[in-house]
Amino acid sequence: MVAFDYALKLSNRFYIRMNDLSLGEKLFIQGGIAQDLRSDGRKRLTYRPIYVETGVIPQANGSARVRMGGTDVIASVKAEIGRPSPLQPNKGKVSIYVDCSPTATPMFEGRGAEELSTELSVALQRCLLGGKSGAGAGIDLSSLIVVEGKVCWDLYIDGLVVSSDGNLLDALGAAIKAALSNTGIPRVHIAAEASGEDQPELDISDEEFLQFDTSGVPVIVTLTKVGRHYIVDATSEEESEMSSAISVSINRKGLICGLTKRGGVGLDPSVILDMISVAKHVSEQLIDRLDSEISAAEAVEEE
Repeated sequence: MVAFDYALKLSNRFYIRMNDLSLGEKLFIQGGIAQDLRSDGRKRLTYRPIYVETGVIPQANGSARVRMGGTDVIASVKAEIGRPSPLQPNKGKVSIYVDCSPTATPMFEGRGAEELSTELSVALQRCLLGGKSGAGAGIDLSSLIVVEGKVCWDLYIDGLVVSSDGNLLDALGAAIKAALSNTGIPRVHIAAEASGEDQPELDISDEEFLQFDTSGVPVIVTLTKVGRHYIVDATSEEESEMSSAISVSINRKGLICGLTKRGGVGLDPSVILDMISVAKHVSEQLIDRLDSEISAAEAVEEE
């Protein structure tokens, strides 16, 4: 049985529109979901069109922009030489930080954007990097080691919410996966070994790059429960009607790397297990679709 970690419970209030929907709008959304025909014509388990651009930030080692409907996010990866933690001498380090642009939605003005940025950053860390021990990590930290115990690559992943219309966590997860696929790590040669605690001399290439392996990087699938049913890729209007939601990060092998929950309504364990099962099924389609979009984007970038 695959172990997974619970991340924090994301605040429900950040997924609700500033102005409450009218009773008629609420009934229309709820009724459509109950009949498996959402207000934009999708079925319950259908994502909005996904568009991917890669190499959107030339200064970064890798970057990507992902659009899902009205949700628009950017992720960039910067690689720097660092030193492994004494507790994990055989692993590199990854930091994830999300910034929510105040222009994305009026709700992001003031402290609202700061609090949501922190919550999304922590959720992404848990979904992609596993527990504190690194168990279940979707990013192979051991691949970032240059000299065990002495030299590693530190990856700094920055996400930016440009426009928000629901399902931010899934979109950011997709953008990070695309940005990592676009990431080139400079080849490092050991110019001179060092003894004891001294650092070795390094020769970092400006021309040779190693492609970052994203085969184990998961996608994030959020199932939002509205009434008795759950949907994927909820819009902000649909999120305003949710009772609860879970986000599951799943890799290509179907292994669960992390799970987060939001919403004040508790869920029966059997319901959670059913939602995880559905998320695993949906993830297969999402991974194939995202990989196809990433390949197409990289082909355009190379032209």
